Amino acid sequence: MRPSTTMLRGLPPFRDLPETLLAEIDAISDLVTVEHGQEICRQGVVPTHLYYVVEGQVTLASTAPDGTTAVVEVIHPLGDFVLASVMVRLPNLQAAHAVTRGRLVAIEAEALREIIERSPALSLALLTSLSREYRNIVRQVRDLKVRTTAQRLGCYLLALLPDPNAAEATIRLPFEKGLLAGRLGCRQENLSRAFASLRELGVETRGARVTLRDIPRLTVYAMPDYLNDPEMTELTRAGSDIEPATA
Repeated sequence: MRPSTTMLRGLPPFRDLPETLLAEIDAISDLVTVEHGQEICRQGVVPTHLYYVVEGQVTLASTAPDGTTAVVEVIHPLGDFVLASVMVRLPNLQAAHAVTRGRLVAIEAEALREIIERSPALSLALLTSLSREYRNIVRQVRDLKVRTTAQRLGCYLLALLPDPNAAEATIRLPFEKGLLAGRLGCRQENLSRAFASLRELGVETRGARVTLRDIPRLTVYAMPDYLNDPEMTELTRAGSDIEPATA
């Protein structure tokens, strides 16, 4: 099943492309359904498709030679994965698995490269997408070097808020805490200690529900990047359920 040019135009890199170009991309694309836990692409294999998530969530994980596996990123709707590997025809550095049942737009890699070679507009759109991904990776590396686990957790929770200037709010974590630990670059026991450290800052947890009782105080402690980098608000906010805090 083709995704349609309307769906493709909803994906960030393709929003400003002409309809004729979108039709070409649609002709080499499929809308596929994935199930929870399904492997989508394997580490060490040259990808045959570029993927965009339109429903559900996908984890990207990398395995070291000794078998240790770490979650590198969780991709939410409208995000892509394996773009860099597709562009340079090199093996994936990560494996991708579906966290939930979802739908993906799968674009044939070889055919896409042929269109890129003769389309400056598409080339620029995908270059812009790669540049944004690079900037996000730099931010994550900087996070690991300059923030404690508790500060990184605080930044993540604050990034889920629609209004960082609110005094308090209740949010629902978009995925299980084991994945969150991997996303933050720590072990699950370190994540538990980080939640405990934030308790004195008004962070209360009950399962996947997290209540922030004192957002201004948590903001001062965590020092989130969006205080001086508005781009971060849109890059890091993803799929949270926000509810009014209760007394």
